[in-house]
Amino acid sequence: MELRHLEYFVAVAEERHFTRAAERLLVSQSGLSASVRSLERELGARLFLRNTRSVELTDAGRALLVEAHRTLAGVRAAREAVDAVQGLLRGTLTVGSEQCMLSAVDVPALLARFRSLHPGVEIQLRQAGSQALADDVAAGQLDLAFVALCGTPPQGMSLLPLADEPMVLLCHPEHRLAAREQVEWEELNGEAFVDFTPDWGARALADRAFGDAGVKRQVSLEVNDVHSLIDMVGHSLGIALVPEPIAHKPQAASLRCLRLPAATTPVWHASIAVPEPDRTGPAARRLIGLVPGI
Repeated sequence: MELRHLEYFVAVAEERHFTRAAERLLVSQSGLSASVRSLERELGARLFLRNTRSVELTDAGRALLVEAHRTLAGVRAAREAVDAVQGLLRGTLTVGSEQCMLSAVDVPALLARFRSLHPGVEIQLRQAGSQALADDVAAGQLDLAFVALCGTPPQGMSLLPLADEPMVLLCHPEHRLAAREQVEWEELNGEAFVDFTPDWGARALADRAFGDAGVKRQVSLEVNDVHSLIDMVGHSLGIALVPEPIAHKPQAASLRCLRLPAATTPVWHASIAVPEPDRTGPAARRLIGLVPGI
């Protein structure tokens, strides 16, 4: 099985289109199609279902995609290891990060320092929810990610702890609870909440905390960035349970920050999601080495 065939297969699987995949790889569509057919013959299985508008993976194709990502990630790590032995550090470093990790690590400053030390390495950054990022690290699609997972991490990766922060409530200064320093869980029954989408670590942690407290909550507004959440709370559209560093952002200065009982306050855990040691390349190891406390 040729690596080129796997690279072509991954491009088609990600683009869901042969023409777009060929343009991305700078190859002819006929050559790309021939490579995929050769791979299907070798494996004895159809990898794609084709129609006039799109291309979909078969069950066999989905199974191959997971292993193809891992294989190609391993090859990249091997090439980078050889370069590192020769005193070179180059290639591509793919990094993921959930928003607002500043209390745990200053991601922009970290990447800037890495680039100044290793200008030959291209940095690619993707922001998303922690669960999606952790899955991509495990699948070999990201070299590492800064996450706040709630629950058991996926197989094929591990977590390097960074920081722990308590969760607090944010509300408008005219909210009925705004004069309080601390509130009980049952007092939140019936409140409308603003929260992140379900794949964010803070959202998963909040959902679990309310379930543990036996309090049913209504998430009226879902957002996918920190500033939108603060704006929604600032317009009295709901209250929010967030990691404490969010309450200290300048945009949240006019809002009230309330605490929950210490014994039942959920704790937000920030970590670096890393692949298995044999799949962690030299560039990723160098970046991790720049993180304070690691």
